[in-house]
Amino acid sequence: MTRIEQARKGIITDEMKAVASAEGISAEKLASDIAEGVSVISRNNIHDIVPLGIGKGLRTKINANIGTSKDRISYEDEMKKLEVLVKYGADAVMDLSTGGAIRELRQSLIKKSPVSVGTVPIYEAVVGAAEKHKHIAKMTADDLFDVIEGHAKDGVDFVTVHCGVTRRAIERLREDRRILDVVSRGGAFLLEWIIYNDKENPLFEQYDRLLDMARKYDLTLSLGDGFRPGCLADATDRSQLEVNLTLGELRDRAQEAGVQTIIEGPGHVPLNQVELNIKLEKEICKGAPFYVLGPLVTDIAMGYDHIATAIGGAIAGAAGADFLCYVTPAEHIRLPNIEDVREGVVASKIAAHAADIAKGLPSAIEKDKKMARFRKNLDWEGQASMSFDPDRVREWRGQVPPQEKEVCSMCGEFCAIKTVERALNKK
Repeated sequence: MTRIEQARKGIITDEMKAVASAEGISAEKLASDIAEGVSVISRNNIHDIVPLGIGKGLRTKINANIGTSKDRISYEDEMKKLEVLVKYGADAVMDLSTGGAIRELRQSLIKKSPVSVGTVPIYEAVVGAAEKHKHIAKMTADDLFDVIEGHAKDGVDFVTVHCGVTRRAIERLREDRRILDVVSRGGAFLLEWIIYNDKENPLFEQYDRLLDMARKYDLTLSLGDGFRPGCLADATDRSQLEVNLTLGELRDRAQEAGVQTIIEGPGHVPLNQVELNIKLEKEICKGAPFYVLGPLVTDIAMGYDHIATAIGGAIAGAAGADFLCYVTPAEHIRLPNIEDVREGVVASKIAAHAADIAKGLPSAIEKDKKMARFRKNLDWEGQASMSFDPDRVREWRGQVPPQEKEVCSMCGEFCAIKTVERALNKK
């Protein structure tokens, strides 16, 4: 039985108990939410990791993307990126590799990763078709499904599948006349395949085949927003909503089949439309966990897109998004390096934590209360331990002159905390 089927029968597994305990909720509540499809546990049944809970009433989780490109292949760098993203608190990692020995890298990642692993199988399928046939349109449905099953067999916990990119959605896209038509790589690949072959998307047409595969491994399907907006001008348009409506229907079919799903959401969204997008998805997809790719609240933050994403991610999380995909400072520019990964994870963690405070999760605000007490006591090691980047805090404190070790070097002898404490304690 899959997790959904177990939950429907009232079976509380050790896995559910472990996730519930980590989240501070009852196992019965978690099981009920899994049965309803508003929460999932992301773990392939052959992957030995701590299971990851995503969804209603749980902490806002973050994912970090890594992976090679055709022009930049360094397996050593990707493994170092894994170490960094785990160190700084990412809850999941996605391998988006399109260059080199893709399967070997994925298998190494799965073996070494202590966190949930996701992939986008169409990347590998398209790379294989391009190498074999010189054109991605030559990929067959069997090629794609064989790759998906290969990922599941390797132990991947969740896969992005762009099932909502359909012939009907493409016609809608033609009518909408966007500035940036499609920026999702998976969405673009499938659009080209559909047009060149004059056939329906196999992930949509043969969706039951995908569900059967997912059931076998209790693989979570991340239903990809293949027409997510790539600029603010295209946000919340008919093309985006067309795909969302299809994903809502596919979510229902998966739920009926006992297969866990999360829904992927928009990329570039104006600040005033972020909450609207979350509420639309939650309504259309019946409360399914929402995995947001950003959202970036401005298009012109190149070099600082992790900040644009943290702003959007905090608002999205507060409005009900469950899973944030990080963005690094290198977004839109180049393949991220190890330092970019660190910056991206920390920015996303800040957004997720801010969202959890807004959601009213007691464990979130307690961390801030601890930080306040450490600041009251001028306990610098305590402050470092509560921060998202303790190494940076300790490094910068090490640069403070000896005479100012008790206070920060900005205020020095005029420290507000010391001034007020001295005044209030005056006899």
